[in-house]
Amino acid sequence: MDRADVVDKAFRERVKSGDFPSGDPASGPLTAHDAMAIYRAQCLSRNLDRRSRKMQSEGQGYYTIGSSGHEGMAAVAAALRPADMAFLHYRDGAFQCMRSAQVPGTTPVWDMLLSFATSTEDPLSGGRHKVLGSKALNIPPQTSTIASHLPKAVGAAYSVGLAVRHRPEHQVMQDDSIVMCSFGDASSNHSTAQGAINSACWTAYQSVPLPLLFVCEDNGIGISTRTPKGWVAANYAQKPGLKYFHANGLDLYDTYRVAQEAADYVRKRKKPAFLHVSLVRLYGHAGSDLQQAYLKKDIFETWEADDPLLHSARLLNETGVLAPEEALAIYQEIEDQCTRVAAEVITRPRLETAEQVMASVIPPERPCATTNGPSEEERAAAFAGDLKQHQNPQPMSRLLNWALTDLMLEYPEVVMMGEDVGRKGGVYGVTQKLIDRFGADRMIDTLLDEQSILGLAIGMGHNGFVPMPEIQFLAYLHNAEDQLRGEAATLSFFSNGQFTNPMVLRIAGLGYQKGFGGHFHNDNSLAVLRDIPGIVIACPSRGDDAAMMMRECVRLAREEQRVVVMVEPIALYPMRDLLEDKDGGWMATYPAPDRRIALGEVGVEGQGPLAILTYGNGRYLSTQAAADLAREGIEARVIDMRWLAPLPEDGILAALEGAEKVLVVDECRTTGSQSEALMALLHEKTDLPHARLAAEDSFIATGPAYAATMPSRASIAKAAKHLWSAS
Repeated sequence: MDRADVVDKAFRERVKSGDFPSGDPASGPLTAHDAMAIYRAQCLSRNLDRRSRKMQSEGQGYYTIGSSGHEGMAAVAAALRPADMAFLHYRDGAFQCMRSAQVPGTTPVWDMLLSFATSTEDPLSGGRHKVLGSKALNIPPQTSTIASHLPKAVGAAYSVGLAVRHRPEHQVMQDDSIVMCSFGDASSNHSTAQGAINSACWTAYQSVPLPLLFVCEDNGIGISTRTPKGWVAANYAQKPGLKYFHANGLDLYDTYRVAQEAADYVRKRKKPAFLHVSLVRLYGHAGSDLQQAYLKKDIFETWEADDPLLHSARLLNETGVLAPEEALAIYQEIEDQCTRVAAEVITRPRLETAEQVMASVIPPERPCATTNGPSEEERAAAFAGDLKQHQNPQPMSRLLNWALTDLMLEYPEVVMMGEDVGRKGGVYGVTQKLIDRFGADRMIDTLLDEQSILGLAIGMGHNGFVPMPEIQFLAYLHNAEDQLRGEAATLSFFSNGQFTNPMVLRIAGLGYQKGFGGHFHNDNSLAVLRDIPGIVIACPSRGDDAAMMMRECVRLAREEQRVVVMVEPIALYPMRDLLEDKDGGWMATYPAPDRRIALGEVGVEGQGPLAILTYGNGRYLSTQAAADLAREGIEARVIDMRWLAPLPEDGILAALEGAEKVLVVDECRTTGSQSEALMALLHEKTDLPHARLAAEDSFIATGPAYAATMPSRASIAKAAKHLWSAS
């Protein structure tokens, strides 16, 4: 027999006979009315779990990680406000059921069963996934990636105080809101959770407002691996900057009392707290999980005997709120409702086509207030002596700095964060003086943790900011890539465009740095970014392009709510000369603040029949090679992609008009590089002979061989001549 049916039968029989588990008497501020509401939410969560398992067995449901045993989370929801944003653990059906009871007009049974059935009418995901969440309930959807939502919960909490000082146009949370995030005892050991909690403590230790409630749902096991007894308390009870609370999750009165105390502490003190809730897990990890395969029967039977619904029925009976027969009547009433609604939801439409599935990969546009930009007086005050230099040619790093200054002047909701971006001005000086111009509130020096940097940005995007995080080096992104892949890029998809986290992520990257750092400071691979659906990847090659592309990146984030990544070639930050020493051929003057390069707009230099298609450092080297080719009578045009994702196909094909042959030059590795997509495009959409020159499938060395594995001026010219002379 299914353990869900075993637990259901035992609950009915024991309540009917008054055979309740022992426990402390009810105590605390919970009213009879609220206790009844919590119990109803617990019963609903339990019956939704049972119904999801039955729907799966009938081929009509597709996700059965349930919340049974975690019904105490309904009491946590009751202690919070609907305006408190909640990032939920996947076992928090009871929390969502209780919050639905707090928000008039919601229909939790209908909504959650539509989700189980993957119907297009599911009000959250539109049938794309069974996830907890609701726009009306202020619960963003979560993926199942372990603990990946904790860093953005830190960011969302940080944004609450910042929004009081710098109010964003699209602010979501109230000034006295708190943020709650929940996770399991096993998840608390994940590096993402450890980093997020450490980041919260690090922030609070410096008396920075951070109204965040961590809720650890401790059922003592992670799938099949037991959590050592006492481990969670030993790990978190004495952390500096973090107030620890413990509640018995089987006791709705105790859980409500402690959760209310924890929430009040967070709300009044603006400091993080850790609420440790002791629970049990019923039925195993998921519907397909047979816990008897790895647990002795007496272990899970002990958990079942401590069924939190039995404890709730006992406490409600002892306080005179509900007699046993009334508790059973509510349980049966809700089961009948779930059965009735489930029969209806399986008839509702489901996704059928790729177009339907992909409709929410790219978030919707949002209306934004128009702006005339900063006044001349504001610009003069911000730029000071730099203003006189705007008409003089400058390298990329300086033009980027000026573009960021203009953008932050125009849009108060733009906030930068990252290691060393403030006082130091970044490793390469790109953000120098910005902290003096805009203050530490908007130029946030973070701790050294890429997951926390990206989480801070994602969370701030939830509250209307346009965050601009910086990752110091491309190779360091890999420590935190799931924050993009599993969180930022999926949010619109899983919420049918209702939740977004716009951002412009700046990454100093690619190769050709002379004599510094080897692989970890020279990393010529963008494959980890290119295959993430929906994100925009920009890669400028010269300072004027970088400034104008940065403006477009901010527009895409602010107005179209996109996740944008600008990869800034480190070797081109200081580049001044092109063909000869001190010729200044790679510098440019600062483009007027109203000029930008639109997404998909490529750059073309020259009109020759030999086209060199490239980007980043490749444009610089190809421009040099084109000059060498011209001396040998071969006229070339250099096409700079600028935008690596989505691939600017129309712009590339237009730039190839009149060309006779095409050489693709790619500074990234041969395998997984942009050149693969470009070669496919040329093969599928043109009849032009084409070849490619890409980097070797190798890491980068330090010292004289720093560029040995990548295209060079000479190798580009050689490959171009070979292609041009081929019949």
